[in-house]
Amino acid sequence: MNAETRIRVAFLTPEMAPLAKTGGLADVTGALPRYLARNPQLEVVAIMPLHREVRKKNFPLKTAFEHLTIDWPGSEKVFSVQEFQSEGFRVYLIDNPRLFDRDYLYSTPEGDYPDNGERFAFFSLAALETLRALSWKPDIIHAHDWQSALAFAYLRHRPAADGFFADTRLLFTIHNLAYQGLFPADLLGRVGLPRHLFNPEDLEFYGKVNFLKAGLLYSDAISTVSPTYSREIQTAEFGCGLEGVLRKRSDRLFGILNGIDYLEWNPETDPALPAHYSKGNLAGKSVCRLELLRYFNFQLDSNRPVVGMVSRLAGQKGFDLLAKSLDELLKKELYLVILGTGEIEIQNLLVEAQKKYPGRLGLKIAFDDRLARLIYAGSDFFLIPSRYEPCGLTQMYSLRYGTVPIVRSTGGLRDTVSEFNPSTLQGNGFLFQDYQTAPLVEAVSRALTFYRKEPFWSRLVANGLDSDFSWEKSAGDYFNLYRQMLSWPAARFS
Repeated sequence: MNAETRIRVAFLTPEMAPLAKTGGLADVTGALPRYLARNPQLEVVAIMPLHREVRKKNFPLKTAFEHLTIDWPGSEKVFSVQEFQSEGFRVYLIDNPRLFDRDYLYSTPEGDYPDNGERFAFFSLAALETLRALSWKPDIIHAHDWQSALAFAYLRHRPAADGFFADTRLLFTIHNLAYQGLFPADLLGRVGLPRHLFNPEDLEFYGKVNFLKAGLLYSDAISTVSPTYSREIQTAEFGCGLEGVLRKRSDRLFGILNGIDYLEWNPETDPALPAHYSKGNLAGKSVCRLELLRYFNFQLDSNRPVVGMVSRLAGQKGFDLLAKSLDELLKKELYLVILGTGEIEIQNLLVEAQKKYPGRLGLKIAFDDRLARLIYAGSDFFLIPSRYEPCGLTQMYSLRYGTVPIVRSTGGLRDTVSEFNPSTLQGNGFLFQDYQTAPLVEAVSRALTFYRKEPFWSRLVANGLDSDFSWEKSAGDYFNLYRQMLSWPAARFS
């Protein structure tokens, strides 16, 4: 397929690894276009803001455009564009220092930036103008999360006379429905959108403007990051007030499981590990376990299993439930190690718990990639008690490193972890359903019954190592969705 007939896909994302990252969104938008670009039938570009974090990392950037302007009611109309060559695709970075040259991407420790609405409306409109300046007509615009969603409102309700995007299909991906981008009603006028969109059928949401709703309403298709989550968000429990909108669009809602990069996450080559190992030779995993015990000053000759956690310390991740369950969990013969940062209340709870159980609970409140990888490799079990989990990547990392996950049966956790059956020796982990202490503790107890008991333990570890959640399959699923979208009639922009 030649360049003229390839499907052109433009990613719009507020963050992308390795350029700038706050969480899993950056991992996905960094990896997925790289794998898509390996498909000779696709041509991919990505557009994101030029955050200070990108500048500080000294990536090789070159100027693509200077002094572009957008039709914008505010005084901030001018931007430049820097280009970064990633693996197989180009990234264009929207350069407006007043809006994006800041210490943090979205919020300081004191709270969100008060002008986030203007910042990401500007980004969305500037991204469209960048595509025009490039004369690069996308077949698909693939926008990610609320920070990119307003691009679709501009396309539907402020179409350009040149018809540049007339044949473009719009795909919106929800990474976490709980983050919606809510702003005062008068924002619409300040970002150049018609005020009549402030109504319940468009962007109004309980007295606020809802950016994410633009992605849901004005896209040709919606995807989210696991099949189970795509069903859960159509219910009142998980829909965050938008379940009605999602049910109306259920015929255009697709759940595509995220993947992980099996080259980057590989116990045979990971430079962060003190020893490497594989399914055929697990000796190095024991070395990693010993190093993990040493790091947290645990007894080195102990046979107690190590249960690891690497997570944002937040209620969504199940830490309120974990805090209620710690006394019961730590009565058992196990070590628990936790790495992460997050909500101050949860951090304080864990610090107090660590003081109560200094020889059983290891805690580090930090972002530490090297220690995270040691926990994935050196733990025996990996615990994820999330209240909800759109996809989750840490359970995939743990499986990749031969560490057995114990998870709540929700979202992507349910799609990637299957209950171990001792009769058939099938399954790669353990699950619990109800968000309560007793089911969590019971799942841990169930898992411990198989610890180092053969033939069960060897098969559990092997089943995890045999699991395949690489990006190749996810990229193939997205390619099929792009082709399906292009078979639909092009929407008429109003």
